[in-house]
Amino acid sequence: MKTFLFCFAIGASVVSCNSKVESASATKDSSAVAGTNNTPADLPYTASYSSSWSQDVSDADLKTVLLSYKNWADGNLTELSKEMGDTVTVDMSNGNHFVKSNADLMKFWGTSRDSLSSVKIDMVAWNKMYSTDKKDAFIVTWYDETDTYKTGKVDSASYHDINMMKDGKIVWFAQYKRPKK
Repeated sequence: MKTFLFCFAIGASVVSCNSKVESASATKDSSAVAGTNNTPADLPYTASYSSSWSQDVSDADLKTVLLSYKNWADGNLTELSKEMGDTVTVDMSNGNHFVKSNADLMKFWGTSRDSLSSVKIDMVAWNKMYSTDKKDAFIVTWYDETDTYKTGKVDSASYHDINMMKDGKIVWFAQYKRPKK
């Protein structure tokens, strides 16, 4: 599974890089291009949020997000709270959606983290994404997590998270999970 995710991440990077090269060398036929962001006119969908992206997100924001995972794995919620905004919107993999103050979020997550004796995270890949039209910064992550509960139960899954950044803090967190077999 790790090999598959690694290959997927590498493949996505190659496709992303090749797309930039191809679009730079492509002819500028205005009948095939809609708008100013070089999006082909004949796509079957239009992005409802944005289709204009760059990787113009600071390394400091990337470090903040990666530290949040490290602090979760280490059980250090005091430090984790420093990476989160004053108010955080959360969309969990189980379908729960909530908006909580930083303190309430730490209490909520603290209950979950306290049930675990260890958390191991293998960060597979990440990508910095900046919506040039919406002016929003995101760090998306792909990782494997193995949780060992104090009861001895072991649970592992592959995750894909979206972390929205504002002023150096995570203000929106969405998580997608695929349990391992």
